[in-house]
Amino acid sequence: MKEHRIQVDLAKCIGCGMCRRDCPADNISITDNKAVIKSQVCIKCGHCVAVCPKGAVSMTGFEEPPVEIKKPVILDPQQLMDAIRTRRSIRQFKNKSVAQEVTAQIIEAGRLTPSGENAQDVSYFVLKDNMERFEKMAVRLFKRLLPFARLVNPMAKNKEIDDHFFFFQAPVAIVIAAKEDINGALAAQNMEFVAEANGLGVLYSGFFTMVVNHSRRLRTALHIPKGKKAVTTLVLGYPKIRYQRSAQRDTADIRYM
Repeated sequence: MKEHRIQVDLAKCIGCGMCRRDCPADNISITDNKAVIKSQVCIKCGHCVAVCPKGAVSMTGFEEPPVEIKKPVILDPQQLMDAIRTRRSIRQFKNKSVAQEVTAQIIEAGRLTPSGENAQDVSYFVLKDNMERFEKMAVRLFKRLLPFARLVNPMAKNKEIDDHFFFFQAPVAIVIAAKEDINGALAAQNMEFVAEANGLGVLYSGFFTMVVNHSRRLRTALHIPKGKKAVTTLVLGYPKIRYQRSAQRDTADIRYM
């Protein structure tokens, strides 16, 4: 990983203090009407770079420059609510491949997702050409775990374990691993939105994720590094089914204090 250093172009800096006020680590001071970085030991979140009105603050070591924001992007709240309301877990997929650029865009949504303390600890393991191999490995192990799974998971009680138990013949699956669960989960949520925006159906495979975390052999085969665990697995493909109405939900448990 390349070293990232925060730099201030004193010729551009106007000493407005916006970077100092927005820094979550309190790592910037204003001296002689110029921004001063106190230490390079910070989370490198990039708030100082993003907020500077003159582009005086920069960070080294990245392959891409920051994107200039000409106009804030505001999503249509009703469309977003409708998308959330009508989404379903998909287990029936068309025999149709997912283009590499679509998969790359989905992963890009994960990469761009903020992480706690800017850890950027999320890894993505794309199962495509060797899906059948990994699924067979998982099926063998899950058959041994099934008696225990049936004790705690109602979905496992009546399930028959066939060769397509985890991926349902979908064309691609992405195992999302991270050191911290929340970072992987947040990335997965944004990835789901982008996948569905591309017309894909999505299944969160909790069973496959469970098997990965119980199998050293499977983690080794997937090259999941030490210190990270599978947070979730997104099974992706074009849906072969169209739902006609939304699912009913219980009312939210809300308590105002």
